Amino acid sequence: MPESDFSKYGKSFQESLAYLFLEDRSFSDQLEEVLDVEFFELKYLRVFTSLIVRYKDKYKSQPTKDIMVSLLKSGLDEENEGTQKQVRDFFVRYSNRDISGEDYIKETSLDFCKKQKLKEAILKSVNLLQSSSYDEIKGLIDEALKLGMDHDHGHDYKKDFESRYEFKARNPISTDWKYIDRICKNGLGKGELGVCIAATGSGKSMALVHLGAAALKAGKNVVHYTMELSDKVIGLRYDSCVSNVPLNDLHDLKERVHETCVGVQGELFIKEYSTKSASPQTLSKSLEKLKKLGHNVDLIIVDYADLLKPSSVFREKRNELESIYEELRAVAQDNDCPVWTASQTNRSGLNAEVITMESISEAFSKCFVADFIFSISRTIEDKSNNTGRMFIAKNRNGPDGIIFPMFIDTASVKMKVLEQSSETPAEIERNAVKKQHENLKEKYKKFRT
Repeated sequence: MPESDFSKYGKSFQESLAYLFLEDRSFSDQLEEVLDVEFFELKYLRVFTSLIVRYKDKYKSQPTKDIMVSLLKSGLDEENEGTQKQVRDFFVRYSNRDISGEDYIKETSLDFCKKQKLKEAILKSVNLLQSSSYDEIKGLIDEALKLGMDHDHGHDYKKDFESRYEFKARNPISTDWKYIDRICKNGLGKGELGVCIAATGSGKSMALVHLGAAALKAGKNVVHYTMELSDKVIGLRYDSCVSNVPLNDLHDLKERVHETCVGVQGELFIKEYSTKSASPQTLSKSLEKLKKLGHNVDLIIVDYADLLKPSSVFREKRNELESIYEELRAVAQDNDCPVWTASQTNRSGLNAEVITMESISEAFSKCFVADFIFSISRTIEDKSNNTGRMFIAKNRNGPDGIIFPMFIDTASVKMKVLEQSSETPAEIERNAVKKQHENLKEKYKKFRT
């Protein structure tokens, strides 16, 4: 006997579907044309979706979460206390939950409901056959086939009025650098792209590991793509960063490191691709597979974007890089989570006291799509003293143009951002030149004597 409800898909599927019916207006409009609330096996889900349907029919708009709170307080009087509690508990549970397999749930539920409507039309057509009402039969079947079509034309100015005033949480993930979190509103948020700029050997890969480890220790799930170093090397750097054991001591203190890593709440997946073998689309497919396996993704690290290949062929390299960064921003938006990556400086950044956006290699326009850009600069003297400077080149959520001194110990994968410097990049550059002249004078003075 064919199924007549959603019971074969299970409780989790039905709960996710009911919440998507509230959260996604376009999908809700599409599903409503073919949905019978009786398709839900569980009564509290039938009650929940009925509240939404009644509100939409009356006010011709989608209820927001705030409106739903009000409906759940005043619109359940006809239900018994047990059902009321189930409905409210369900809403609370799903209000802050990321739904995995969203596309599958939408596609499967629409397909099921469309088939039910088509089946109804065919059964009605049986009686019409006896009276030879072929035009009526055709009309019934055509109407059934039209139901549930995609009506997503973007933001509907009238229907989506309430959504424009609903608070949208960024849900930022901390950088574990308190001075940086302070100026960028607690870290990088959902759908945002952050870029670290540094010269070769200045610590951009280390910085990305620090950002990934900070999220990992906060209980977030991190996916780290590496196009330069092997996955095992990156894994060892995470071991050092998470356990505070220097890289050279990891093997000797393996048991201690293992105990610390096992205790971390978040998940980490490190995927290695050879240089220029993967495009942003490759990363999207990889993330899709992870999600199908039931793993949520909270943060994506790409080490580093300049080593990705473009999805299309361009005549000039700068256009390729522009395309890569635009697609990487799309990866952040499509997966509703932050993406951190890095970029190499050009030659002018090799010995610079402070690296500004002018030092970005090849494509200056890749700065345009990023939400947050910081640079790390280290002279030879800095490397000897475990010091450096961070310059905030771009910050959509706060001030930029700020310089922070840094403590950088690459042997232990430690990076600390210290209180901001009062000097401007130009002043730092002038002081560096002055210091170089003084050193040269002292050197030649000794030589003359």
